[in-house]
Amino acid sequence: MDGKVIVITSGKGGVGKTTATSSIGAALALEGNRVVIVDMDIGLRNLDVVMGLENRIVFNIVDLVNDRCKISQAAIRDRRIENLFLIPASQSDNKDVLTTAGVERIAKQLRKEFDYVIMDSPAGIERGFENSIVGATEALVVCTPDVSSVRDADRVIGLLYSRSLTPRLVVNRIEPARVARGEMLSHEDVLDVLSIDLAGLVPLDENVLISSNTGTPLVLQNDSKAGQAFKRIAKRLNGERDLPIQVPSVRSSVWTKLTKSFGFK
Repeated sequence: MDGKVIVITSGKGGVGKTTATSSIGAALALEGNRVVIVDMDIGLRNLDVVMGLENRIVFNIVDLVNDRCKISQAAIRDRRIENLFLIPASQSDNKDVLTTAGVERIAKQLRKEFDYVIMDSPAGIERGFENSIVGATEALVVCTPDVSSVRDADRVIGLLYSRSLTPRLVVNRIEPARVARGEMLSHEDVLDVLSIDLAGLVPLDENVLISSNTGTPLVLQNDSKAGQAFKRIAKRLNGERDLPIQVPSVRSSVWTKLTKSFGFK
């Protein structure tokens, strides 16, 4: 049976899509699947840095589509997770160098060798987006709980539906305290606008920066709340559809409890 091709997109940049892509891919590999992540952000690649693989690059997705190498030459094995691979983007080309037909052909080939092919779509809805979704069988849309991100996500969701893809939503960088104070949209607010199925809720987590800077998969950090959330998303993608979605909440500290008990401010 051929594997699945999941495109991860966002509409606007800066919503944590690259972290989501690398984390979900790593978590699926930890579940025992053979996973390849394809960086489709031609000219601006950064997945290789986030995954700590920048020094291992020889070939990239442009080389692969243009038949300058084989899949086994372009796919770089992750340093820590055996079943995880990356096909990097090219930094020296522009987005017009790839054709949708060429990417679709490679996506079909990758499906025969991997259980999951994760296409990391560049921000926006231009050529890079079209190339990323052409071979997809499933789609995830990442957004943050702010009006501009939700608006752009809504536009992308409409485009995915028009391509016969039914997307699911990942709400990233949720700050429960700000939601409680009414300073940030709640996930219910986001879902009211977008009206699609929810894949998962991910809290804001300082471990994300540490992970990106050190090239250490977020899902290998047991103290990372975001990492645990991405693990649950991967389990749902891997067939555990009934796994409950955890809503990030404010955990009261001992000091908070004491101040409430004794009336301190």
